[in-house]
Amino acid sequence: MRLDRFHGGVLSLFRMVVGLLFLTHGAASLFNVFGGHMGTGQAIPAGAWPGWWAALIQLVCGGLVLVGLFTRVSALLCSGSMAYAYFVVHQPKALLPLQNGGELAALFCWGFFLIAVLGPGPWAVERLIPRRAKGGREGSRASLATPAGA
Repeated sequence: MRLDRFHGGVLSLFRMVVGLLFLTHGAASLFNVFGGHMGTGQAIPAGAWPGWWAALIQLVCGGLVLVGLFTRVSALLCSGSMAYAYFVVHQPKALLPLQNGGELAALFCWGFFLIAVLGPGPWAVERLIPRRAKGGREGSRASLATPAGA
């Protein structure tokens, strides 16, 4: 059985699940829902560095990744924010993620990096937006290579 035929759909589902999970982390931290920031029952104070800004990235970019809009840029920003979280918050405690509590940050970092590299998959809002030809011209390189009058 060839599993390659499921590539696009599985990639889209992976993107949606990872985006939704990230979005809920941001919503919990910003709006004190789902138990609040890290289960404390409280929201992060507005503008607090770096937690509030990280939660904003989680909410906004997680939502964009979820629906598949500006996916690669949003996923790269999410990946970078999780790399920052891992190396600044978790890694100083111990070297390995299992020892420093950074498994979730590492998984989100690499998951979003994968999405940034592979793209959104076929089930994405950005697939519904028509693309302009590069250089602002309609047509393709093949039409430019065709001699006039042919």
